[in-house]
Amino acid sequence: MKSKVVTAIFLLVFLCGTLHAQTKRVTGTWVNLFWQDERNNYMNPHYIDTADPEFWHLKIKELHEMGMEYVVIMAVANEQKAAYPSAFMEHSYPEGRKSPVEAIMDAADECGMHVFMSCGWAKSQLDDLRDPEIVRLQIEIMKETAALFSGHESFYGWYLPVEDSLEPVLSDHAVEAVNSMAGKARSLTPGKKVMISPYGICNADFGNPEFAAQIRRLEVDIIAYQDEVGCVREPMPMKRMKEHFSLLGEIHEGSGIEFWANIESFTWDRETNSWYSALVPAAFGRYLSQLVGVSRAGVGNVLSFSMFGIYDKPGSPIPLGQPLWANRAYADYMDWLAGRGRWPLLEATFYGDVRNGAEGAGVVSSSGGAAALVDGSLGYEDYNAPEWHMSPDGEMAVVIDLGENRPVDVLAARFLAYAPASVSIPDMVDFYVSDTGECYEKVSTVVMENTDNDLHDCWIDIAMADGLGASGRFVKVVAECHGSAICCDEIFVNPVY
Repeated sequence: MKSKVVTAIFLLVFLCGTLHAQTKRVTGTWVNLFWQDERNNYMNPHYIDTADPEFWHLKIKELHEMGMEYVVIMAVANEQKAAYPSAFMEHSYPEGRKSPVEAIMDAADECGMHVFMSCGWAKSQLDDLRDPEIVRLQIEIMKETAALFSGHESFYGWYLPVEDSLEPVLSDHAVEAVNSMAGKARSLTPGKKVMISPYGICNADFGNPEFAAQIRRLEVDIIAYQDEVGCVREPMPMKRMKEHFSLLGEIHEGSGIEFWANIESFTWDRETNSWYSALVPAAFGRYLSQLVGVSRAGVGNVLSFSMFGIYDKPGSPIPLGQPLWANRAYADYMDWLAGRGRWPLLEATFYGDVRNGAEGAGVVSSSGGAAALVDGSLGYEDYNAPEWHMSPDGEMAVVIDLGENRPVDVLAARFLAYAPASVSIPDMVDFYVSDTGECYEKVSTVVMENTDNDLHDCWIDIAMADGLGASGRFVKVVAECHGSAICCDEIFVNPVY
């Protein structure tokens, strides 16, 4: 008997551990060594000495504990100041102190991590490889960093910061510049990987045969495509981003180039894509949907701009003095990674493979006029999608008839947020059960964790109450949101996922 119980527990743990194993966790992050403009206010705050080697030893260790395997250095120099012991540039750190790049490499060695070394910036973040002087300086940087750091176990390869646009197709000059730099990198460090991370999938011309032809001309090992969701290249980008990543996956088949993703963890505290707005963490529901999207497209690895500075561990130097969202972002990601709370259910809804235990039930009354909230039809990140049922006054009350008395252990409801259209996640959701439909017992109140970083994004979240141990024929769900409309697409009773 004991053996059977142990076996059952093992199988349960195994099955839970492999739930949605197709969703890739984030395995790498960019790190930025310089404050360049307002976008870096939280990622590289002025009150932190980011030239301190102890800072980097701590940060790399924290990233490793979060599951990061890859560190991508955005730039090893900026405005002719180097974050490594350059012989031809001023140093950005005090003399007599270990440089930031040395500290990162040493810490990565200790943690068994892989580092992609940058060869920029020759001058600044506006480096243009059509300028021969920029090319010459980037090659000089590459020569120096190869000589200094390629002997480290953690030296995995090169990140070429030539983020040209894929719109409508990658240009000839971009392909030629990348291939020239890749050739130089291989001559200096044979066997090391070469990676680029282009942007522009929003308006890329995937139907043009030249698009795939240009990708296949690239002599790189890895392309980590920017998903552009954080940059909000279009008002509600998630659906098309997922479609475009699927097309990229098809293009990469047989290309010999590894297909990776660079998903954007950030949103903006003011206007988008501005050097005068700071990058702040997006709602985790948005980030999780991005992860599912690129995973379904078949990417080999997921990198992110950025875990560093956005998903920082509470108590580490960067969140010191930051708003509370700095700690929440980290907690949400780590909870998802551990399979805690509402995130596994929300993740399963993004795959559309949740069986609603309310199957066959009917909505008998709804303040929002929604007659199909238990039909399994799930919306996506667009408030115009027909699956969303709106309660314009911010008050939703729905009664579901299960047809007979049933055990009720888990109740959940899925909601949309899109502040530009005055649609918000409810402040709270009350769940009730009743045997008769006349007298209801409240079984849970869920206070939903909204975010103040909601100026631009459209995302989905879920209110979940579990371990209820209740029963009843009727289920009532009441949600309130002061000052905004509520959009709901499904109410779950004992979901199976």
